[in-house]
Amino acid sequence: MKTFVVGDVHGRCAQLLNLLDMLPRDPETDKLVFLGDLIDRGADAPGCVAHAVKMCLENPQGVICLRGNHEQMLMDFIDGAYNIWLTPVTGGERTFEQYTGRRVKVDSEQDVEEMRIALEQSIPPEHLDFIHQTPLYHEDEYAIYVHAGLDDGKHPSESSPLSLLWMRDMDFYKNYKGKPCVFGHTPTPLLPLRGRLGRHGIYISNSAIGLDTGYNHQSPLSCLSLPDFSLYQTYVDGREETYQITSFIPETLKQMQKKAGLA
Repeated sequence: MKTFVVGDVHGRCAQLLNLLDMLPRDPETDKLVFLGDLIDRGADAPGCVAHAVKMCLENPQGVICLRGNHEQMLMDFIDGAYNIWLTPVTGGERTFEQYTGRRVKVDSEQDVEEMRIALEQSIPPEHLDFIHQTPLYHEDEYAIYVHAGLDDGKHPSESSPLSLLWMRDMDFYKNYKGKPCVFGHTPTPLLPLRGRLGRHGIYISNSAIGLDTGYNHQSPLSCLSLPDFSLYQTYVDGREETYQITSFIPETLKQMQKKAGLA
């Protein structure tokens, strides 16, 4: 059995579909974990959500989609709690436009309220239900999977939702040595230099493994397979790359590789 872990997608539906086609995944035995942030910034956030919904419905035990801070911001906006989702830096305005067919224009509180109503009426109920039901973490025999990070190296069940969704902590990135933890959220170019592996750009330091390889026209969308540490990447131009990672593998995963006859 393998676990395939996909980093932050951010609306790149075409890249996601190419990536999924690359994976030598057996749906009956292997797991697929999305680390969250399916939406915002890219050209087709609704398509990403629709595909994740379909995969999870067809294989609820084999496909897990975690909640990212961008999904949380969307829910907070619909609930009327916060409006940060519509600020330009988040890319939420693109998801709003894709679901509603309307441009974001805020001149008053009334405009915000009208956009909230328009989004709630436009987003398919199954998409909203799916986002509401996304878990904050997943764990299997190989690793712990979260969107952002862990409180002081604690198990995610003992970490705050704020940390699991939003945390950016250099001590975690550099020094975490517990059970391998695979995370997204922080683009690897912003993580400590020591730990960024080669031109493929994932991050490994001790037991912390970062898979958000960025969002721009040169950035790959990445998927790491455990326990074999195979890396699959797709690019906006359709290019595909596969690597076999051999350096800086956490010791616990090395032991699993040996048990599986992979090392």
